[in-house]
Amino acid sequence: MSAYESFAIVGAGTLGILIIEALAAKSVSLVVLSRPGSATKTVPPSVKTVLVDYDDAAAVTAVLEENKIDVVISTVAYEGLASQNSLVDAAKLAGVKLFVPSEFGFPTDGLTEGVLGAKGRFAAYLKSINMPSTRIFTGAWTDWIPWLVDYANGGKVKVIGKGEAQVSFTSIADMAGFVAYVLTNLPPSELEDRVLRIEGQRASLRDVAEQFKTEVVRVDSIGGDMGQIKTALQGLVEAGRGSSGWDGVKNAESTGNNAAGSANALWPGHHWESIKEVLNL
Repeated sequence: MSAYESFAIVGAGTLGILIIEALAAKSVSLVVLSRPGSATKTVPPSVKTVLVDYDDAAAVTAVLEENKIDVVISTVAYEGLASQNSLVDAAKLAGVKLFVPSEFGFPTDGLTEGVLGAKGRFAAYLKSINMPSTRIFTGAWTDWIPWLVDYANGGKVKVIGKGEAQVSFTSIADMAGFVAYVLTNLPPSELEDRVLRIEGQRASLRDVAEQFKTEVVRVDSIGGDMGQIKTALQGLVEAGRGSSGWDGVKNAESTGNNAAGSANALWPGHHWESIKEVLNL
């Protein structure tokens, strides 16, 4: 059984709020750290919310110490990744036992630049200060497939490259449930300094187009709102990095305990949602 009894979640966005609900259902001690002025989120009655500036390490340290936090889970979005250094410095000072960084996407090993470079650099920082961590690679978020392929603009699947690379797709609900399960059921020895790779369903973007019953349109880039990020992510997909089992150092698919979906077994008996189930296709 887990030795962790108290948890702090940084951020209550799309994924964060589901992790909050999943952990609250397990009746653990739970605190949500939220930036002053951020939108108010409805959390379960048992969950305590504290407003604190993430960049104020001393203030964060005080909150973590006061609540005797064992595990910090970061779900900050891309624009908030820079704050993780202050957060983990505070966690280290407060005697936190485990830090779960905001990964929850494509593998970031070996990345120091580009849209995911901040995550790769932070992983190196965690190691440099000897902060035990659990990194969770999920591949692409199944719920956001329409966004990734710009489906709303024309009803087609826009693909950069051939669209044949295999991608790990995992639903947000499965991610949240997995986080809550492993942190409250596994011993520290199975979590500290581990990379866990999960996968709901494996498919290419061409496979996705078939499920959408639409055609593939090959493009050089995707325009519109957040088009640059979509383009960058699809570039990673085309290079093979969309698989949760991708080894960014060797630039190859991993096998064995590092294979895509290898950590699914840590949540025995769970049904992992398919693309059709999540998107009601």
